[in-house]
Amino acid sequence: MADLSPAPLDPCGAPEGGQAWWLTAADGTRLRLAHWPGARHVMILPGRTEYIEKYGLVVRDLAVAGWGALVIDWRSQGLADRLAPDPRMGHVARFADFQHDLDAFLAAADRLAPGPKPWLLHSMGGCIGLRGLIRGACPPAVAFSAPMLGLAQPGFLTGALRGLDALLRPFGLDIRYAPTTGPDFGLPGMTYEANNLTSDRTQFDRMKAQITADPRLSLGGPSLRWMAEALAEMAALSALPSPDLPALFGLGGDEAIVSPAAIRARAARWPGAALAEYPGAKHELTMEREDVRSDFLARMIALFDQTT
Repeated sequence: MADLSPAPLDPCGAPEGGQAWWLTAADGTRLRLAHWPGARHVMILPGRTEYIEKYGLVVRDLAVAGWGALVIDWRSQGLADRLAPDPRMGHVARFADFQHDLDAFLAAADRLAPGPKPWLLHSMGGCIGLRGLIRGACPPAVAFSAPMLGLAQPGFLTGALRGLDALLRPFGLDIRYAPTTGPDFGLPGMTYEANNLTSDRTQFDRMKAQITADPRLSLGGPSLRWMAEALAEMAALSALPSPDLPALFGLGGDEAIVSPAAIRARAARWPGAALAEYPGAKHELTMEREDVRSDFLARMIALFDQTT
């Protein structure tokens, strides 16, 4: 891992004392990491489109409970290197490339905050993190918030997207927005009334304000290749056994982005895992209405306190 160098970090509601760093993955991709010191630390693995500053209030709540935090900008989002000609497109050549990011994150985290560190994994971070666990990473415990273990879409659409990518990839034509998406797909073009992220208006407005204030943090739809690679990775992971370490799964009753069935299936075959479901909640459990986010975070912190 190359030496860390200072990177920008905007005020985001997190405690003072946080520091951001540039780091470089093994394939040369530049990533960003932020560290808030504490006696113990949680590693946060964000979802697709997300960025470090989005987790400012989560970092604040962790600090109140006595925990520091480390958060990463994955490749092609946040202030990390964008990999498509259109920087608004979420793109990855191979989903396995995210393991380069995870390896760099783990190495930098051990350097900045030695000792055992449990993981909070949200959405795409749950998919990346599960592969990392299967590869041999062994945190003391993990908490999955709506992990991306399948997508909330019909099976025929999954097959169609993978087929279209197979047809176009040999000609380099799959580096285009996946069907039904585009540069304003997701939060950039989303209204509160139509959003599938959170039922909390204040949290939604906060997320929207962050990408309005700094458009570099904003991200639209995924590339067709990202979709095909993600679908293949989720299918491969679904056939593998669960690691044997303490785990918490959280799922909103109005989840419409990832597959509730895939989450329930994984939780059911994870030794000793707990599954917390929240009626009326959407995708962002740590950025939901206060009763949801406080309960999920309390369950997570209790698990981490018991195992670290």
